Amino acid sequence: MAWEGIQGHDDVVAGFARAAARGRVAGAYLFIGDEGVGKATFAKRLARVLTCESPGSDFTACGRCSSCIQAAADSHPDIDIVAKPEERATIPIETFIGTPEHRMREGLCWRILLRPAIGQRKVAIILDADAISEEGANCLLKTLEEPPDASVLILVGTALERQLPTIRSRCKVVRFRPLSAAVIAEVLAAEGLGEESTRREAASAAAGSLARARLLVDADVVAFRRTLFGLLACRPFHGVEAGREITAVMEAAGKEAARRRPRLKLALELAIDFYRAGLRLAATGMEPGDPLLARAAGAWLRAGGTSEQADDHLRHTLEALQAIESNANLGMLIDAWTAVIERPRQGLLASG
Repeated sequence: MAWEGIQGHDDVVAGFARAAARGRVAGAYLFIGDEGVGKATFAKRLARVLTCESPGSDFTACGRCSSCIQAAADSHPDIDIVAKPEERATIPIETFIGTPEHRMREGLCWRILLRPAIGQRKVAIILDADAISEEGANCLLKTLEEPPDASVLILVGTALERQLPTIRSRCKVVRFRPLSAAVIAEVLAAEGLGEESTRREAASAAAGSLARARLLVDADVVAFRRTLFGLLACRPFHGVEAGREITAVMEAAGKEAARRRPRLKLALELAIDFYRAGLRLAATGMEPGDPLLARAAGAWLRAGGTSEQADDHLRHTLEALQAIESNANLGMLIDAWTAVIERPRQGLLASG
């Protein structure tokens, strides 16, 4: 049975269970792993277990005490969750130490100093740790270095290299591996998403990310993926047509940028998959396991694609993906990316 409804991270669960049994739960953790593998969900379930008034011997929450009930309702006074605002590129320092007129009398660093309201422990979860600025990190240093008694801070990020050294050195790093295709397909089935063949294809193409797989079972996205790979395989690349298709699938998600951004991000991630497959195929002759991607990469190579071109396009696409995280204008970003792929070796900013 999955721990607290979470599958695929049994090794991480076992590590925390051993630490809890020995009374050695650390004061600060840094969760590292690809997007969509369940780090944030794991952190929230862990907080529920750590604050449970009657935890089970198998390191699970009882689900019945007042602490568990409030945790399930996202209203627990001793579980503090903060995240980057949608419109910001970084987490504001006010999130950590309060507004200028209330410095250190509000914010996460102040709240975690308070005594637990229900049980014996407080847990603070910082989502989007990749978006902690140097100024924000400085606000956190003392709290991370000397966490208050009976408190646990959990920072959730993607890559260790994206965390400031001052953050890395003060946290116990916990790595989350990509989920297996079998686990992803099982979860999709349990959630009633897609037909069996669509689930298998999505799980195979999701690169271990459940969040990505959930997008890939959408009928519009399934069709878009085939169309995009076909466009990327063409030489010369038709930027206007590609831009039109990407814009259409992005706008189909709704008018809000918060709903459109994951669609554009997925489009660029699919392009990254394509160029990585093309680079590997050109350099080593190795085909990807995904048949659709293998056919598209092979067609691109036969049309004259080279490893140098794949590397160049891959670099520009990674730049565009980073620009999404910096809250770039989505329409302008699509235009800039498609233009630079048509005219390689000019740089994304130069083409924009």
